[in-house]
Amino acid sequence: MARIKGALATRKRRNKTLKLAKGYFGAKSKHFKMAKQAVMKSGQYAYIGRKQKKRTFRQLWITRISAAAKLNGMNYSTFMNGCKKAGVTLNRKMLSEIAIHDAEGFAAIAAKAKAAL
Repeated sequence: MARIKGALATRKRRNKTLKLAKGYFGAKSKHFKMAKQAVMKSGQYAYIGRKQKKRTFRQLWITRISAAAKLNGMNYSTFMNGCKKAGVTLNRKMLSEIAIHDAEGFAAIAAKAKAAL
């Protein structure tokens, strides 16, 4: 029987990496060795970025809630404590959306939180 070499598999693997590196600057999109390194590093950045995205959004929501709570005469921590004691089960994302789009509704929630303290 004839010996089968891995040329096709190797070429497919290399083309897959080069396709992922498309658009990279200079040799990083043309040469396999550099493209492989760049794709590995970009994968690490993407993985880290997915975690950071969650952090930054939570930070944004907290900032928005804090600003709206200050308009209603409370700081963020007392507002959240009051919400927990009043049984308001809205998450921070929804509270920030209410703070932006429905100021009267947020004022009502803040009044409930203040009463529960």
